[in-house]
Amino acid sequence: MIEHIKEATDYLKKHGIIKPEVGVILGTGLGNKFVEKIKNQIVINYNSIPHFPISTVEFHKGKLIYGDVKGKKVLAMQGRFHYYEGYSMQQITLPVRVMKLLGIRYLLISNAAGNLNRKWSKGQLMLLDDHINLLPDNPLRGPNFEVFGPRFPDMSQPYSKKLNDHLIRIAKAKKIKLNKGVYVAVMGPNLETRAEYRFLDRIGADAVGMSTIPEVLVANHMGLPCCAISVLTDDCDPDNLKPVVIKDIIETAGKTEGKLTELYVELIASL
Repeated sequence: MIEHIKEATDYLKKHGIIKPEVGVILGTGLGNKFVEKIKNQIVINYNSIPHFPISTVEFHKGKLIYGDVKGKKVLAMQGRFHYYEGYSMQQITLPVRVMKLLGIRYLLISNAAGNLNRKWSKGQLMLLDDHINLLPDNPLRGPNFEVFGPRFPDMSQPYSKKLNDHLIRIAKAKKIKLNKGVYVAVMGPNLETRAEYRFLDRIGADAVGMSTIPEVLVANHMGLPCCAISVLTDDCDPDNLKPVVIKDIIETAGKTEGKLTELYVELIASL
């Protein structure tokens, strides 16, 4: 794995990716508006990077974009990878390790998620304060590479308080509603049953998705401060559950993307 990470890192350096300061992972239905904010772009397709997985989800572009945002060097993943696509957890998180070796000091993550909190509604944003991992594997399983981090990384605060506090302040100043809650990750790719939504609600989750936690585990393992925001794309009320069409999820994400972009652009400026 270390050789794969080094080869990918060296390839990107040779293609002009020099000392990025902030890494960004753009989730399902998200990213177009943020990418528009990146100046002096260098764009590299995932399929040209050694050992990078290829995004198989039609709504993920599969591009690595490097450039300037508010005076900072940013490296953005336009499209991520999921366990349900058939990749291993080590493959899914390889880009995070590569970004860290390239030099990023902060990692900003976004995702589309189902809303479990009856007080909220789809189209709103949720800042991740904590998470519950129900994925069937862990990217840290197997031999530990001490060069990256400890065998048993602490997860008492998986999301950076510094970054979260910045985001709460920015959201308040811009009058953007930013809920704060707990994200739960499941394997997918199917959406959940009514009974599963009740279970997830009872164990303390506010939103459910199929990503993010593997990247957060690896970031914490490497001592990389990170934050994450979910766009709540559908309401998961088991007593009033309606069939969900993926097209509608993407549409909702697109409508909310502007607010998410505004928060992350201002966060980058404040770092």
